[in-house]
Amino acid sequence: MTTEGREMTTHTTSASTAPSAGPDATDRSAAYRSVDGPGADLGRPSLLRLTGVELRKLADTRAGYWLLITIGLVSVAIVAVMLVFTPDADQQFANFFALSQFPVGILLPILGIMLVTSEFSQRTALTTFALVPQRHRVVVAKLAAGVVAGLISALVTLGTAAVGTLIASLGGADDLWSAVPMPLLGAAVFQVVSVLMGIAFGLLFQNTPVAIVLSLVLPIAWSILSGMISGLRTAAAWLDTGLTTAPLIEPPGAGELGAGQWARLGVSVAVWVLVPLVAGLVRTIRREVS
Repeated sequence: MTTEGREMTTHTTSASTAPSAGPDATDRSAAYRSVDGPGADLGRPSLLRLTGVELRKLADTRAGYWLLITIGLVSVAIVAVMLVFTPDADQQFANFFALSQFPVGILLPILGIMLVTSEFSQRTALTTFALVPQRHRVVVAKLAAGVVAGLISALVTLGTAAVGTLIASLGGADDLWSAVPMPLLGAAVFQVVSVLMGIAFGLLFQNTPVAIVLSLVLPIAWSILSGMISGLRTAAAWLDTGLTTAPLIEPPGAGELGAGQWARLGVSVAVWVLVPLVAGLVRTIRREVS
């Protein structure tokens, strides 16, 4: 065989054995693009999928799992205690629903803190940010998961309060279901604000014990100081979350919930949720994870 013949044979063999982008590669690209729609980055998960992952993380750890169970049990326990020890005239839906919010509002911020800090305490942040390099998308997904958790918590307390009211109605009492819509709206806002505050403190401190202690101590310390120092009482009406969120969960008629109260609530949420959230987001984006 001539030299030209051998070269042609070699080129033909190389061409026939060279890898090519077949239909499988095209299918994978189309599948990745379909996650977020046309023009999306290859392999980039949607925000909805990220939110589902963050919701699953709430119950993945033993601490998170038992905290969720504790929130449900505490709500049931409050209603049971009211059925046994409160007068029949006070066993109304609004009272059941209002009192069950207080312990749940304390536990929900801890759940939000653990949703963030578990990434660093269990050293899963490296994997999370490797799979989703846009760290702000992970934070947004955690916030969305926190909102969903807060709304589910409000529904759980709604269900337990409704069961308690049904049991109380067996005694023949009337008008136990008055003013149902407003307590539900207030409870939903209260629970969502509580869990978002936990997420904000978790992002800011990125350490579970520190974030939990400071999220409990700082608001209480501010309430004590504003109660002792008369010059701080005007500011406390705008910055004390204990005062600004109380009308959300109090029974109807116990507190005003007008435009002024919503404005005070907005200012307190900006100070205790928005400011640490922005600072925590900046720290999370700039932090070197190893």
